[in-house]
Amino acid sequence: MMSPATFADLRWDERGLIPAVIQDARSAAVLMVAWMNEAALRLTLATGEVHFWSRSRGELWHKGATSGNVQRVIGIRVDCDGDTLLVQVEPAGPACHRGTVSCFYRELEG
Repeated sequence: MMSPATFADLRWDERGLIPAVIQDARSAAVLMVAWMNEAALRLTLATGEVHFWSRSRGELWHKGATSGNVQRVIGIRVDCDGDTLLVQVEPAGPACHRGTVSCFYRELEG
């Protein structure tokens, strides 16, 4: 049985960030991993579309704002330690900025 989690259960890192694993709700494929701060998570919850914190640009980022490849939130789960989010989405297009469905399209060779 699942128990609900709240913001008080979340463990943000020293920069006020938490990793978010983005998963296709239908296929269960992992699409991408990005970072959220509290503002990004609150915007995600309020709008129903995924928002992130861009570490390189130092600003909030609405996934798909320029490409149209938004990710509609189906559900958000918190891991047992409260330090990682699993965001289940319905993607409107490729997740990766390189145009692939998932950012995880390369297999590591020995």
